[in-house]
Amino acid sequence: MHAPLRNSAVSEDFIYIHPLSPEDAETTRFMREMSASMKGKLQGTEARGPFDAIMERVIPAEGVTFEADTVGGIAGLWVRPKHFRTDEAILHLHGGWFHWGTSQAFRHLVGHIATQAKTQAFIPDYRLAPEHPFPAAVNDVEASYRGLEKKGIHRVAVIGDSAGGNLALVLSSLAATQASMNLKLVAIAALSPVTDLTLSGASYDTRAEADPYFVMPQVTELVRSYLANTEANHPLASPLFNNQLANFVPLRVHVGDDEVLLDDSRRYVEQAVAAGVDARLDIWMGMPHGFAGGVGKLKAASLALETIGAFVDEKLSVARAGG
Repeated sequence: MHAPLRNSAVSEDFIYIHPLSPEDAETTRFMREMSASMKGKLQGTEARGPFDAIMERVIPAEGVTFEADTVGGIAGLWVRPKHFRTDEAILHLHGGWFHWGTSQAFRHLVGHIATQAKTQAFIPDYRLAPEHPFPAAVNDVEASYRGLEKKGIHRVAVIGDSAGGNLALVLSSLAATQASMNLKLVAIAALSPVTDLTLSGASYDTRAEADPYFVMPQVTELVRSYLANTEANHPLASPLFNNQLANFVPLRVHVGDDEVLLDDSRRYVEQAVAAGVDARLDIWMGMPHGFAGGVGKLKAASLALETIGAFVDEKLSVARAGG
């Protein structure tokens, strides 16, 4: 049995709990069996190949095309569904614990999001640790975001998963304090974001057994390698410690209940709601980290990506209408 979710002084009507379907229970059981021998093993630069191979298995979305480009001096990949507007985009920041991942490996996952949102997406290949520790990744994603304006983009949604979720939240705080006249951030969405590099979340204990992928010693080393000489509570490294949330645009966070990162999501959204942000947390019961990559295999994955896509589509439409 899982320990109950943490109590909060904030009303919890912003939390949406999604039950585990029998079909998904069977699929995740099989996934756990297949990955059991690798729990806690992905570490360092040698994990880049295996990690990318996992992401390459995501079933492609139909009708999506890809184009290599450089935005704001950062190389990456455009992901384009059949129909999209040229003056708006998603900036998708990929996951991989700040050490792994490429735009190429994440193209199919982002293809599903772009299709659902009916807009194009750019995935920047931000620099990775340990060769390039903090704040290299932050600097790169901000440069890419600013560079969208020169590509004729006027409305943008920022989405990130895992470490990319961390970078999405950090970038959004920078955008809120350094607004552009011609580039409007309209929405933020994050899948299982890493928000607390002090690793103080209770779910590192309560979900230690349930999480099929990560263990504390592994995560501790990855964080140490990323931070180098930076304090873990630096607000541009750990967005949970950023108290400047008043100007945040609408935020949606999705997380699996079987993740050591569960508390990272919950505490961040609690803080955002307390600051008056239009924020919502979707918790998917029985789902492990990265479950959205199971689109086409897991009902929860397809529903989560549909929900994120509809949210982005709505906020882009509102902004387009001048709202």
